[in-house]
Amino acid sequence: MGNISRAIKTFVKAQCSATIATGADFATTIVLAKFLHLWYADATFIGAVTGGIVNCCINYRWVFCSFGLKKKYIALRYFIVWAGSIALNTYGTYKLTESTGIDFVISKAIIAIAVAVLWNYQMQSWFVFHHVKDTDHDEA
Repeated sequence: MGNISRAIKTFVKAQCSATIATGADFATTIVLAKFLHLWYADATFIGAVTGGIVNCCINYRWVFCSFGLKKKYIALRYFIVWAGSIALNTYGTYKLTESTGIDFVISKAIIAIAVAVLWNYQMQSWFVFHHVKDTDHDEA
């Protein structure tokens, strides 16, 4: 029962982290697109980069508590997952907006939720923060 409880707690913390990162992502995107008139796909990309940095920092320190892991391995693995996330968010937002004609903010929200649950959490939990060999740990 402890493993299930721990997994649920980690998932809830990850969703809180994702919410904060999404706030940074959306705020950046909206300011760039709506107020500074940058093309929405470029603004989406820059917003995703901003949100990714916020998310990585929170996940490292609070969600997965990965202090014992070498930062260079975390950074490399996170970058791989993050690149996929940025591509999925940017392309997904573009395709959904262009194919349906709905406002890009609505498209971005739909895609962001799908990517957060189906890609980001799964890959961060398995590949970035927990699937690290013992030799990847910093020496005390």
